Amino acid sequence: MSGEQKAKGKMEEATGKAKETIGQAVGNERMTAEGQAKKSKGAARQAKEKTKDVFKH
Repeated sequence: MSGEQKAKGKMEEATGKAKETIGQAVGNERMTAEGQAKKSKGAARQAKEKTKDVFKH
């Protein structure tokens, strides 16, 4: 399950980065902000899973 959540975090981070980049390219501030938020959410999910792994071992 942990691997699944890590993968989900990486995917959120990647899609957030893409959305942020597209938003910047077309000058859409809302899309840029949404991308940044999604990227942060993915990073937080990965950090949570890494912390769980540390205490698991």
